[in-house]
Amino acid sequence: MKLVKPSTKYKSQVMEYRNEFISNGDDLAGTSYLRQYENFEEWLKFVQDNENEQTKQSEVTASVFLAIREEDDRLIGFTNIRHALNDYLFNYGGHVGYSVRKDERRKGYATEILRKTLKECRRIGIDRVLLACDKSNVASSKVIQLYGGELENEVLNDGEVILRYWVDL
Repeated sequence: MKLVKPSTKYKSQVMEYRNEFISNGDDLAGTSYLRQYENFEEWLKFVQDNENEQTKQSEVTASVFLAIREEDDRLIGFTNIRHALNDYLFNYGGHVGYSVRKDERRKGYATEILRKTLKECRRIGIDRVLLACDKSNVASSKVIQLYGGELENEVLNDGEVILRYWVDL
């Protein structure tokens, strides 16, 4: 599996991923507001603009990657690295968000996505990464702990308990 920047090459797969997650009622974590975009080109411009402090359209600069299975060039998941933390991200969201297609879960992809994402964090210059997940998401918690995530605390957000972990790179 490799992480690649979104491009028109993956347009149909990205939109299929979006529609699949919406149909399943799943959270499009790590997709940088993809849920809000019915037009791929508009979303792609938004994502590209957000990598630069001068052109960002969201609260913090961020890098989005597609997790692509190399054997068949299939979009397996997304990951999003926020280069900085605002108050909300510090308390509830963290530096990283990621997701995996429903039919590709429990195959080790989340573990591989996080491993590669942490390498990108280091490359970007983030040496202490905040990762957060819902307490009910036991699989995500286990993946975070696998990479040295130290639980700082639990916080309540809209009735959900959020676990906040730090990973030193």
